[in-house]
Amino acid sequence: MKITGAFLMILICVQLFACNKNNEIEQTNNPENTSNTDTVMMKITIGTTIFTAKFYNNATATAFKAKLPMTINMTELNRNEKYFDLSNALPANASNPGTIQNGDLMLYGSKTLVLFYKTFSTSYSYTKIGHIENPSGLATALGSGNATVTFKAD
Repeated sequence: MKITGAFLMILICVQLFACNKNNEIEQTNNPENTSNTDTVMMKITIGTTIFTAKFYNNATATAFKAKLPMTINMTELNRNEKYFDLSNALPANASNPGTIQNGDLMLYGSKTLVLFYKTFSTSYSYTKIGHIENPSGLATALGSGNATVTFKAD
């Protein structure tokens, strides 16, 4: 009787350990994990104004970081965003965020980098790259026309 009880206890412990280990692997190796931000920060400079942004933890953000530093001329669109078509595609995993937030840095398709300076609802799908921590003054810094923007990993 003692051997059967001990065997059952060992079996239960092994199963609990296996379940916990699988859960850890699923959480840390999920390439689509965009809710957590990486510890790497980014400086976004527009004129003399510098904004600090956090990268999301995904393949798109990693590929974008590899291209930095980068200074580009972003084109105005819809009085809420600036965009730039990259020369090479980045990995993409687009989804509809429902609401775009002021300070979101996203990828449209696989080559169009978009910096949003207003909050609004959207039906379009994007891949998250990063988000400006304090976007206060972003719209003013970007202005109403095209803007030269420098991205640099910090």
